[in-house]
Amino acid sequence: MDVVQIPFVKKVGITQAVDGKLELAFNDDTHNHLATMHASAQFTLAETASGEFLQTLFPELVGKVIPVLRDATVKFKKPAIKTIIAYPSISDETQEKFNTQFAKKGRASISVNVEIKDVENTVTCIASYNWFVQKI
Repeated sequence: MDVVQIPFVKKVGITQAVDGKLELAFNDDTHNHLATMHASAQFTLAETASGEFLQTLFPELVGKVIPVLRDATVKFKKPAIKTIIAYPSISDETQEKFNTQFAKKGRASISVNVEIKDVENTVTCIASYNWFVQKI
């Protein structure tokens, strides 16, 4: 699934950068009342990137599972005043644990960490998105 084609993601303005990362332009449509990047825009970028990251880690599951976001923890570090880019990651241990549990039960949970940085490499937000994934 091309996540940038999801209607809400398109509406927010998330796009694929040249390097394949997801980004969100800093413009009037993404501002809050302080003329910085709206918190929900950063949340949406990070959440979308976490889901896309799972697709790249587990391409064999695409179209065969239903992933559902269970919860998230988000901390805003600095105001975002430039275009922002999402950097998702998980540990090898987390990936192995997911693979083991999914193989046994056909369902498992997994957490994806996402760091949001602006184009000058300033961290504006860190987050963890917890997904529940089940076979269809």
